[in-house]
Amino acid sequence: MSPYELFIGLRYTRAKKRNHFISFISLISLLGITLGMTALITVMSVMNGFQKEVRSRILGVASHVQITGMNGKLSNWQQTIEEASKHTDVEAAAPYVSAQGMLSHNQVVQGVLVRGILPDMEDKVANFANTMASGELDHLVPGEFGIVIGMELARTLGAFTGDKITLISPQGQVTPAGVLPRLKQFTVVGIFEIGHFEYDSGLVLIHMADAQKLYRMDNDEVSGVRLKLHDLFAAPRVVSELPALLSTDSFISDWTKQHANYFRAIQIEKRMLSLILALIIAVAAFNIVSTLVMAVTDKQSDIAILRTLGASPRSIMKIFIVQGTFIGVFGTILGVAGGMLLAYNVGEVVAFIEWLLNVQFLSREVYYISKIPTDPQMADISTVAITSFILTLLATLYPSYRASKVNPAEALRYE
Repeated sequence: MSPYELFIGLRYTRAKKRNHFISFISLISLLGITLGMTALITVMSVMNGFQKEVRSRILGVASHVQITGMNGKLSNWQQTIEEASKHTDVEAAAPYVSAQGMLSHNQVVQGVLVRGILPDMEDKVANFANTMASGELDHLVPGEFGIVIGMELARTLGAFTGDKITLISPQGQVTPAGVLPRLKQFTVVGIFEIGHFEYDSGLVLIHMADAQKLYRMDNDEVSGVRLKLHDLFAAPRVVSELPALLSTDSFISDWTKQHANYFRAIQIEKRMLSLILALIIAVAAFNIVSTLVMAVTDKQSDIAILRTLGASPRSIMKIFIVQGTFIGVFGTILGVAGGMLLAYNVGEVVAFIEWLLNVQFLSREVYYISKIPTDPQMADISTVAITSFILTLLATLYPSYRASKVNPAEALRYE
């Protein structure tokens, strides 16, 4: 591209005084691209933030990789942990006993998932220690039958730390009167609050030795082994490589399969919102088409003079491509800057709006996530910027082609 084509194209971005309307449409196109990109980058960052927040809360309780016995029981769990730990991606491992049960307190009965754990090992694969609202995970001592429950479950049962609650096991005892469920009284030694309703309302923790006694399991038998990885996104690969290291038959799964519905729903929502907001950029690109069409009509005499001075149709086309591309590139730069600025400070902006309007968008009494999380990712920002640039570049082709086809004689006939 020659210097004069670039110079004239940039000069044409400012219309003559008698045609300020073209400059106004150019400004609207530029602002449309800027606002569209700012909104799109911000929304994608917030959706990434929600996905990251939900993932961290779920994986604070669940495991990256789970190894379970084929019949629900895994024998010689120490050997399984030793073999699994040989994998370079495995950071920690812990055994667990998982079973169904019912809790009874104050004439309220609630079904729960009982998880028997070893507190010192569990703390390496889960994040319960940082979510304890009262009590400590270390208060689970074998033989004392202590229990740690979720905050929502505590509210439902009306239970507090130190209260006695009854755990009902589905494994019954055969008596002359029939099969009776096994009952055991536990003492609440802690209450956790993950911030995820499924776990806060339906998960309880007891010591693994107590769980083995309650559910009639041998000392070397557990339900499975939970693994924590250095990189949680390596879980699918680790699952495919672990069978070669394990000597016992087992079923291996990872978090991407166990909680696929949560993350799939967030991903679909993110894509749909991105598609809807991308239409704003598309509309702005169509505005560029109308801007250039009007500019071509306004500059027909100039085009004719340039053609008579020796400018080729390709040069004329390049001049108007420069004009449209300038609007797109400048709008893209402003959009990326505005989007990143808002994405990194969306929490402060929302807090200011809440203070200004005296409202609260995410109330602590209703939502577990009371602050809007954000996680700007350069891959998303780059994709938005490249898409915007391509749309604006494509929008310049047809008007520029029309400009290159202007007949000098026809354009100068009435001048």
